[in-house]
Amino acid sequence: MKYIDKNLTIEKVKIQKIAKKFGTPTYCYSHKQLTENIKNFKENFSSFSPLICFAVKSNTNVSLIRQIRKLGLGADVVSMGELMMALKAGMDPKKIVFSGVGKTSTEISYAIDKKILLINAESKSEIIEIEKTARLKKKIVNIGIRLNPNTDAKTLKQISTGKKENKFGVDEKTFFELVNFINHSKNINLKCLSVHIGSQILDHKPYEKMLNVVNKIIKKSGHTFEFIDLGGGMGISYEKNSKKLNYQRYNIAIQKFLKGKKVKIIFEPGRSIVGNIGFLISQVIYIKENIKKDFIILDAAMNDLMRPALYGANHQTIPVVKSNNISKKTYEFVGPICESTDKFTTIKGFQKLKEKDLVVMCDVGAYGMSLSSNYNVRPKPAELIIKGSKINIIKKRQKLKDLI
Repeated sequence: MKYIDKNLTIEKVKIQKIAKKFGTPTYCYSHKQLTENIKNFKENFSSFSPLICFAVKSNTNVSLIRQIRKLGLGADVVSMGELMMALKAGMDPKKIVFSGVGKTSTEISYAIDKKILLINAESKSEIIEIEKTARLKKKIVNIGIRLNPNTDAKTLKQISTGKKENKFGVDEKTFFELVNFINHSKNINLKCLSVHIGSQILDHKPYEKMLNVVNKIIKKSGHTFEFIDLGGGMGISYEKNSKKLNYQRYNIAIQKFLKGKKVKIIFEPGRSIVGNIGFLISQVIYIKENIKKDFIILDAAMNDLMRPALYGANHQTIPVVKSNNISKKTYEFVGPICESTDKFTTIKGFQKLKEKDLVVMCDVGAYGMSLSSNYNVRPKPAELIIKGSKINIIKKRQKLKDLI
């Protein structure tokens, strides 16, 4: 995305053209950026050729998942709905991993019938349920156990998943008990050790600590694993000049970990694949003047982009038409929903805006539309994918008559 003659464009398409034709708020995705992200991810870890399973929870648009599949990735799913979506997008079942702490018996049964690569179990109760279902179906099921490595990912507490106080995975003692339990089962094969310590991680050091824990556990267990699932969580830059994850250092740490082991590494990236491909176009409805700041009331709201309200996350917000006329007032960008948390960002020194102007919120490809809702009976936005000068609708805007 860049300015051409002071007009913001995605690939070869002007944002103004998109807004005029499709309305606002609207989600747009760059096909070129998606392709580059996957290419870069593969190249950074080419020394051991991992199985890359896209975290479907980060973006559940079936057309986008189909593009991701065409670029060689598998899928990481956390519900029966996501599994169905991945299969509808044409994902190879042998490249699908089913994660999550609360899989129901129906979901387990469906996953077994679809012959997916792995079900990553997170408790003894879940493993007993998998064994029971497999026995009834007279099948042998490949599973992983998710270890909680008690590693601080140094990220937002709301998206930390690898500390002992988090609900995910099992501790070391339970892990060894489960290995022993599975080794005596006729219907379960323990193929994988799985870990995932959090999301939006920008420092390689927590990953290094995680690998050290996993290495010790493997040695102590005495079990031969076919797969080591390292999860995802690789962060992206949401603000200018912010820190970036050093993939090279992470790659070196994994290569060191792999010495003497014949295992296949699995990754479950979401944000690092689709985060920076997405943009949310919004129009200024009103400007509400105040003594200390002006409220820029947008037609996009927290139901369209939940991350700022949910996590306090910040998305770079930029004008669609650039000017040098800078406002002396502080701008607070908010939505029209009846909640005080329905706000996106506060900016000093933004260019002067007027009602009906367009702005874009950047890096919304991950956990943007997938966290959206119909709160306040608001229809969900349209989703478009831009490829060069072509615009394709990949999800139509919801209509009020369909909601009511």
